[in-house]
Amino acid sequence: MRIGIVGDSHDHLHNVIRTVAFLNAEGVDLVLHTGDYIAPFVIPEFARCTAPVIGVFGNNDGDRGLLTARCGEFRNIEIRGNFCELDPDGLKVALLHGHEAALLHDLVESGFFDLVVHGHTHRSEISRRGRTLVINPGEICGYLTGEPTCALFDTLTKEARIVPLSASRSP
Repeated sequence: MRIGIVGDSHDHLHNVIRTVAFLNAEGVDLVLHTGDYIAPFVIPEFARCTAPVIGVFGNNDGDRGLLTARCGEFRNIEIRGNFCELDPDGLKVALLHGHEAALLHDLVESGFFDLVVHGHTHRSEISRRGRTLVINPGEICGYLTGEPTCALFDTLTKEARIVPLSASRSP
C-alpha cells in the first residue's frame, strides 16, 4: 500500500490543489493529513483525492465543528479528532499534529508504533527511533520554509521519501 502524507495546508488552496493532483497521479491508496487545514473551504479540494483521506486536527484548526461537517459531505474524507491510530497492512500507525511535544515524544519513544506521523513544525523530516519510523511531511502551504512538501510511504518496503511540490516542479 502506498500512503500519501500531508499536513499544515493552512488555507493555501493552490498548493492543496497541486498536492491532490500529485497524490492522484501517484496512485496512492490512502492519504493521511496531520492537521492545520484551517478553513473548511479546503475540505472539498482534499475530497478530490481518489484515495480515502484520514486526518486529525491541528492546533490552528479553529472551527472544528464546521470542518467535521464539511467532511461529512464527502464519502472519502474524515477528521478523527486530535489523535488517530491506524493499521494499514498490519502496521501500527499513530497520526497526530504534534504540537503537544511531550505526547509526540512519548509516542515515538514507546516503541509501540511502527510509524508515527506528525506535522506542526512545517519542516519535513524522516527519522527512526528504535523500531519506530517517524515522518513529518513538512508543509503544503510553504509559508514558513518556502518549500511546499508532502511525503510518500510504502507499507511493503517500509520506504519513505519527502517530495518537494515547488512551482518549479510539475507534480
